[in-house]
This record gives sequence, structure tokens and C-alpha cells, in this order.
Amino acid sequence: MSIVAQYQSCTKKRELLKWVGFPASSYYYKPSHKRKGRRPSTTTTKKDGTIVSNIDVVDEIRKIVSGEFVCYGYQNVTASLKGLEYIINHKKVYRLMDEHELLLGKVIRTHGKREWVKLRKIIATRPMEYLCWDLKYIWVKGERRNYYMLSLMDIYSRRILDHIFQGSIRKIDVIKLIARIDLNHGLKGVTVRNDNGSQFIANKVRHYLRTLDANQEFTHIATPEENSYIEAFHSILEREVIQRFEFESYYEAKLTLDAYVNFYNNKRQHGSLKRKTPMRVWNEYYQSLSTDKPQTAVVSEELSRVSGCADTGLALDKSEDTANFANRLINENSENIKQEVLYSFEKLSKL
Repeated sequence: MSIVAQYQSCTKKRELLKWVGFPASSYYYKPSHKRKGRRPSTTTTKKDGTIVSNIDVVDEIRKIVSGEFVCYGYQNVTASLKGLEYIINHKKVYRLMDEHELLLGKVIRTHGKREWVKLRKIIATRPMEYLCWDLKYIWVKGERRNYYMLSLMDIYSRRILDHIFQGSIRKIDVIKLIARIDLNHGLKGVTVRNDNGSQFIANKVRHYLRTLDANQEFTHIATPEENSYIEAFHSILEREVIQRFEFESYYEAKLTLDAYVNFYNNKRQHGSLKRKTPMRVWNEYYQSLSTDKPQTAVVSEELSRVSGCADTGLALDKSEDTANFANRLINENSENIKQEVLYSFEKLSKL
């Protein structure tokens, strides 16, 4: 190369290269640090002609490999994707899994310690004390693919507070559902129980629940009975809807499921709720709060003014129902107290 540089002023480079026996292509070659070959495609086609972005394909791969006891390499994942009508080969699946660290042997780690369930069965004493949620796969025959339904249940009333039905459910979809529940009902102090699906163990989902002061607890591996309430709902959904209907499209399935959730909440009698509907149990609890508590406070204030109550030794017990307290006073055979108590209730009835 030094000879070429020395004599290039008096003769052509190409002749000098021939003289020294150096290929011209090697002399003019400039190394490129870019990836060799064609640029990888950013989309994937399905058998029905639908074009799907590779981001959605990666989400589908995450769902496949996130199942409990699933230990799939890229070849098994390729077969699973082909079963979902994707036109894709194993080399592309390997590249996508490698880029997103999903290959077998690469562990997906989440930051922070998980809070495992302490009680296998939850006994809720009021609405919005304990919630549970889970995913359900639903087959749409007309499109020859599965869709996903995420349902969130209030354990006390068995009411389905919200649900999502989509082709894929990502972290942002879960966060949006949480935000709707917090806006409508408030999640501060509420405990949310779930299994160890990828959507629930995602750091962003866990962090968002912590910012709302909600408690998240995880069921132990291979113990669906720890999330039995939502599993029972999915069994009912399977028996009463999925096994009875064949859906030709996503929209038909969505309309049917929306209608069923409305029926389940408002009309379907629930055996564990003494043949009441979830909404009836929900409303009865809050109606008892809105009618009993204010009335108790007013009656207590009026009865505290009744002369002679302190002398009888029958001071009002705040934990005692006011009607029982009035009856207890009347049964003491004190005519004066009886008249004053009745007079107080008459005043209350005119308020």
C-alpha cells in the first residue's frame, strides 16, 4: 500500500494495483458497522391477510412463555404462533426472542419482593375490601383465534367491577383498568389478589398499584384454589356462554360477553349469596350505610335530651341500635320516659 501511495502521482491507481497484485475491490473497500443483508421486517402477516406489527408478535410470545410450567424454546414458540395463524419461521422467532431476552435460559426478573397470599380463602366483610382478577381465553371460531378477557371481581358481592376483551392485553391495558376502578370506587387500602401472569407481575403494574395505596398479593404457583372466586366466575362463563355460543367475529363475541356480564351482575341469582344478585348485595350494603348511620346519629342526639335518661341508668350505648334502645326504655314501665321518647321520635318524623 505504501508503494501505491508513493507512485500514485505519476501513474493511475488501478495500474499500480495490478503491478503489485492487489485487488482493487479490497483497496477501495470501506468497512460498514451496520447489520449485513436486508433489513429485518417490522411486521408479520397472518393467514387471513392481516398485517401485525412485531411488537404485537412479541406480546403474543410473552403470553405463550409466561404460563406456569411452560418451558418453551423458540421452536415450540414458532409452532404455537403458527397455530395462531401467524405466517412466521423459526429464524424470525429466534431473532425476536433474542432481542427481547425471551430465549430459554434467560430469566425475566422483576424487582421487589412479591407479597404471597397468607389465607387460602378470603372472607370479605364489605365491598371494595378484597378484589381478584384473572385472564380467560375465549375462542372465536370465525377468526380461528383466541381472544383474552380480563375480569376484575369484588369478592364480597361477587360483582364484576370491570372487564376487558381484546386480542392482546398488555401492561398499559391493565393500568387503564386499574385507573378506571380507582376513579369510580377508590382503591386506597384495597387488597387485589392475582396469579403470577406476566401482566400482573409487571413492575409498572405493581408500581402503579403502590402509588394508589392498594395492596397486591400473589397466589402460590399451581394453586388456582387460592384465586377461587374469579376461577368460579370463569367456570360459570365457560358453562353458560362459551360452550353454548360459536362466535363468528370479535365484535359478536364482545357484544355477547358485555351482555352476559350485565346479566350476571344484575339478574343472575348467586348460590353463595342466598340467591341474591351481586348488584343487590352491593346496593344493600351501601343502602344500609346511607340510611342507618345518619338516622342513628340524629336519634341519639334527640334521646340525649330526654330528661330522666341519666337518672334511670339507661345512658345510650353508641354501639346499640336506636330502636332496641327505645324499646328498652319503654319496657322500664316509666310513663314519663315513655312519653318523652315517643315525643322525640315524633319530632324526628317531622324532620
